[in-house]
Amino acid sequence: MACGHDLSKPVQPPPQVPAQESTIDYSHPYSYTPKHLAEKILASRASVEGERKLVTVLFADVVNSTAIFEYLDPEDVHNIMDGCIRILLDNVHFYEGTINQFRGDGVMALFGAPIAHEDHAQRACYSALSIQNAIKTYATVLKKDYDIEFQMRVGINSGPVVVGAIGDDLRMDYTAEGHTSNLASRLEGMAKPDSIMVSNETYRLAEEFFRFQPLGQMNIRGISRPQDTYELISVGTVETRIDASVAKGLTRWVGRSRSMNKLKEVYAKIVSDRGQVVAIAGEPGVRYSQ
Repeated sequence: MACGHDLSKPVQPPPQVPAQESTIDYSHPYSYTPKHLAEKILASRASVEGERKLVTVLFADVVNSTAIFEYLDPEDVHNIMDGCIRILLDNVHFYEGTINQFRGDGVMALFGAPIAHEDHAQRACYSALSIQNAIKTYATVLKKDYDIEFQMRVGINSGPVVVGAIGDDLRMDYTAEGHTSNLASRLEGMAKPDSIMVSNETYRLAEEFFRFQPLGQMNIRGISRPQDTYELISVGTVETRIDASVAKGLTRWVGRSRSMNKLKEVYAKIVSDRGQVVAIAGEPGVRYSQ
């Protein structure tokens, strides 16, 4: 079976400007959501509507779009942005995120709802890195064809949202609690071109899996207290939750002498050619270190 995919490998859409009118209707989510994701969303909506979920919000936007498009033909602008939005869609959907909103020259995406993922922060970070890699490739084409500097910035924050109604056409209603989406939007606006700025909440959830550069505390408009911020640099060397636990240091298994003696007895029988079966139960992620 080949039902899974490696989240650490970025999507690589063709780096080209669409030569024809887009067939995507961005006002209707069903037209731009892959069929397998649409089916998952509709199958899970009864269990998530009205629920409070912890998610990661990603905002991505083209840098200085008004200036770079000022002297271009409107049809060229449309084709350029259509290619950009396709890159965003591909790299959000690959990690099973959903596009919640189109914002002029960018998007707002959610990871962790309505399709639930415990690793929603990691998926958002993978998606952001994949987006920036694809956009840089796309930008080389635009530089050659239109002599423009095409760049994107991304902001990411994790926090609670309340999932509202999900329609048959996949229209979704989310109510963000506190500053979950506002902070992600502010971070995107403060990020340097070609960079990804993340909040402390996202950093805490994904720090073992990626390389981050601390940016220090920043005063953010609309938020009363300074916020710790980080720049997402690249994928790290840790790939699984167990590997992350090992990197931080495992807790020694103490107070289990009877259990260990039993395992040693079983092992002794196994090496003497007497087959044995042992069942060990524990919390997810538990690993023994001697």
